[in-house]
Parts: sequence; structure tokens; C-alpha cells
Amino acid sequence: MRAVRGRIAILGAGIMGASLAITMSRRGYAVSLFDKENEPVACASRWNEGKIHLGYLYGADPSLLTAKHLVSGGLQFGTLVSELIGNNLVEHTTFADDIYLVHRDSIIGAEALGRTFERVDALLHDHADASNYLVDVSAARSRRLSKQELADVTDSEQIVGGFKVPERSVNTRWIADRLCEVLKGEPNITLRMASKILSARPVDEIDGRWRVAVEGEESDAFDVVVNCLWEGRLAVDRTAGLEPTPGWSHRYRLCLFGRTRRPVDVGCAVVALGPFGDIKNYDGRNFYISWYPAGLLAESSELSIATPAAMDASGRQQIIDDVRARITQLVPNVSRMFDEAEELQLRGGFVFAQGRGSLSDPKATIHRRDQFGINRRGSYLSIDTGKYSTAPWLAEKLTRQICRIE
Repeated sequence: MRAVRGRIAILGAGIMGASLAITMSRRGYAVSLFDKENEPVACASRWNEGKIHLGYLYGADPSLLTAKHLVSGGLQFGTLVSELIGNNLVEHTTFADDIYLVHRDSIIGAEALGRTFERVDALLHDHADASNYLVDVSAARSRRLSKQELADVTDSEQIVGGFKVPERSVNTRWIADRLCEVLKGEPNITLRMASKILSARPVDEIDGRWRVAVEGEESDAFDVVVNCLWEGRLAVDRTAGLEPTPGWSHRYRLCLFGRTRRPVDVGCAVVALGPFGDIKNYDGRNFYISWYPAGLLAESSELSIATPAAMDASGRQQIIDDVRARITQLVPNVSRMFDEAEELQLRGGFVFAQGRGSLSDPKATIHRRDQFGINRRGSYLSIDTGKYSTAPWLAEKLTRQICRIE
């Protein structure tokens, strides 16, 4: 029997923690995966739009630092996740390029946005992994929609332009189910669910073993501790002696996830750029719809954010009605998704960003995502995942780093 290389605690069982747990267990480590939920991949990593970012959404960052930081993870996402779950993502990936609809109140005008998109195109073409995206984007380009193409999508005077960009999205619910199956089948992974993490502290020296304290249990010691939490990561970092870098924000938002009785031919669209919404049609029947102002229930720049109180049925229905009214005003065809829906859920979770401000403010730092990554104190590591699309790539990088530590 192969000897275990070491004991590792992974805090948080979202896509980041799940990806790392699987890669580390396959390297021969004994992995304890902690999460406050009863099942892995149960919160934000299950309930989100699944956009596999190439940088286009961050057109308000003219430095392209965000696009450059996102692109490698996005391009490698499909390959890495397929290896993790042993399944191809093709049937669970949106089947056409995204359409970006430029709102008249967009923080970036259509002309300026088009110029930034052209620079993102060039960034992709120069990347060694451009052919490894969910579809080959090595020769793909964004392009502005003609008047007729735009009219085929919307007749709203609020939309002043549109672009087609070579980004795709994945069905995060399907991926979450596959990750759960793999986690439960890996012999080197112990699932420590329903575990509220209180702290992580060194036993003696910071380069030695660390103790993880869980509410209601005795603390346990590990060779390496990795904090992959999305909610509550900063508070645990502080117990470990890692002081959070000022300038973060937390939000809690809800979106609609549905399934239609029969296939509906409605394309994927993003209303850009600001506090608007978007539509994802993954396979003709499974879909996602959001309208940011309606679904935003809480936001904070404190160390942590509390889960909003549960809503009654009328409160939830009000959000659903608001989302439908606002998004169908801009993209009328989306009404077909609601009319044909056999299932409609209002779900979501926490969003963390190393950035602050309103999405309607072009100067807000929230429009950048170039600060995420790995922070380390001895054998304790903390991960700001950045985006869903960059988690498997960061897990691969982190696995190599931990193996060097050992």
C-alpha cells in the first residue's frame, strides 16, 4: 500500500476546495475537507452562472490587468475540470458565443468597449492555450452586431449597441454533482461536513504543523492547512496571523435557475457594463437569469457578512417577478424561458472581491479582479479564488507549491 505523503486540511468545499482536495489526494496526501454545509459544493460554486472568463466582462479595466490575470485559468478550465471529474463538459457548455448588450447607462460606451475587446482578442491569440478553451478561440474575435442582428435580440431603446464575444459558460449544478461524486469516491479524502471553522494556529513554528479548531470538536493537527473558504476566509486568516489586505467587499445575491419542459432557442446575453443582468442557456433547457439590483440582498466591507434572513414565499416571488420584468424588458424572448419553465429556483450565495464600490461607478475598484491568488504563512496558505473559472487552475498551481513545501 502506498504511504501517505502528509496530512492536509482544506477549509471550504466549494469548487476551489474540491478541486484542490482531489488533486492533492491523487498526489498521495491524506485530505480532510471541511465545510459548514452538509454536502460539498453546496453554495456559491453550485449556484452561479458559470461564465468561464476570458476578460471581456472587465472592459472597465483598460489596463487589461484583470484580463491577463483571468485568461490562463479560463483557457485551462475545461481540460482541468474534465480531468478532475472524468467527464467531458461539451454537453453542459453553452452552445454559442455570448452577446454583450451595451446599456445606455453603461459605465463604458460602446465605442470604448469595442476597443478594449479588440485588445482582449489579441491577448487570446497570443496565448499558448487558446486552442484549449471550451471551444478553440485561437482565431476567434469579438465583433460588433449589425443593426439587424441587434434588433433580432432586442427592441429596447435602453440598449445602444451589442457585441458577440467568444466566451462560454458551464452548467455549475452539473459540475457540482460530478465533483461531489468524485470527492466521495476518493479513498484519501475524509469529508468533514457540517463543520464550522473557528481558527487555524501553528502548533509550534509556523513552518511546522498547524491546528484547526472546529466548533464543538477538539482541534486537530495537520502538516499543511489551506483556507479555501469563500465566506469567512478573512476571519480565519486573522487567527492564523495573516492580516487581510484592506479594500475587500462581500455581497450576498440571488439569481434564477430553471429548466424548461422543452428546448427553448434563446441565446446567452450579458447586459453591460454595470448593475444589470444576464441570461445563460446551457443546453436548450437548463438556464440561469439574473438582474443584479433585484437579487442583491446584502453587502459589506467588514471582515465578514451575515447570511440574510430567510424570506417568505411572497418575498421570493417578488424577486422572481422583478427579475422577469427587468430582463424581459430588454430581451423579450426570455419570456419563453419563464413560460416553458417546469422548474424555477431562486438560489445564490456569497460573493467576495478584493475591490469595493458600486458597479454603477466607473472608478470603483470592484471593476478589477487582478489581485486574487495565494497568500502564505509557513504551512498555512490562504486562497482568494477570484472567479469560479480560475479555481481549478489555482488548485493546480497550489498543488505544485504544496508538494515543494513537503
